[in-house]
Amino acid sequence: MIVLRRTLGQAIHIGDDIRIVVTETEKNGRVHLGIEAPDEISIHRLEIYEKIQAENFAAINGNILDWLKEISNEE
Repeated sequence: MIVLRRTLGQAIHIGDDIRIVVTETEKNGRVHLGIEAPDEISIHRLEIYEKIQAENFAAINGNILDWLKEISNEE
């Protein structure tokens, strides 16, 4: 893991195609980030990514009925 310090308006690049910019900082320590990436790259918060992975795992492993029940209850 690399740890970088950036201030408002500063950015980092990942490869040639991904740019992350600090767009806002709050007194409580929260940081708002803007992410520029090609459309084919999915960007998710970690908790959403983990949920997608769990749903995909359940579907692949034959638990499709349980998975369908779970997603229908969320709507």
